[in-house]
Amino acid sequence: MADLLLLTATAGSSATVLPALGLLNHHVRVLPLEPTALIEAPDSDVVLLDARRDLVTARTTCRILRATGLTVPLILIMTEGGLTVVNADWGADDLMLDTAPPSEVEARIRLAREHDTNSTADDQPEEISTGDLVIDASGYTVRLRGRPLDLTYKEFELLKYLVQHPGRVFTRAQLLQEVWGYDYYGGTRTVDVHVRRLRAKLGAEHDQLISTVRNVGYRFDPPKDRRSVAVADSPSAGEGEDVAEPGELDEDAPSDEED
Repeated sequence: MADLLLLTATAGSSATVLPALGLLNHHVRVLPLEPTALIEAPDSDVVLLDARRDLVTARTTCRILRATGLTVPLILIMTEGGLTVVNADWGADDLMLDTAPPSEVEARIRLAREHDTNSTADDQPEEISTGDLVIDASGYTVRLRGRPLDLTYKEFELLKYLVQHPGRVFTRAQLLQEVWGYDYYGGTRTVDVHVRRLRAKLGAEHDQLISTVRNVGYRFDPPKDRRSVAVADSPSAGEGEDVAEPGELDEDAPSDEED
């Protein structure tokens, strides 16, 4: 038997949202569909999120739950119409239709719990250190020489992603896909803006950690490699391209842009 937490905007019992739950031997607690509902909520094995009616609220809630440190599996309950818009960027571990039979619901809950248990040992370290830079992935904080950096959510995600792939060059389109997600409709210039902000917050002494590869994109250079930056790993190597100065961005990049 599992302890389940169901987030829903629908009044009534859990069987109203997912009828099969009424036929299974699980302890289900129902809370309002809002991130603050988890602040004083009891521990649970799996969180079920009702995404049948308001997909926008469901997606936002999923993202906030993940951003604020939800560690247990998160399963969406959806109608068939919602299947056309949900993607990995939501942050859910699985989904099921509200018409799913008891056998399927039981299997998905069991597999989600088993996967969560098996993946615990394979999780990336909560703290990533490189030189004077320390990233706390679970606490969403960054320290530089012990001094905390005031980063926005997207600035944090961008820096963390680059640090996790040192020396690898990413195009702006790749960074948009990996950090902002498939459903982001803004242009690639937003990457330039966030890189510029990151460099300003890192300071002149450390802004070279993020290098610009001209006509290609950006990469993270670990401190020990900054004096010997090679162009060989750039897709444009051998074609006359070179690594731009850390502060060099496209001249027509916007001066500001929202996350």
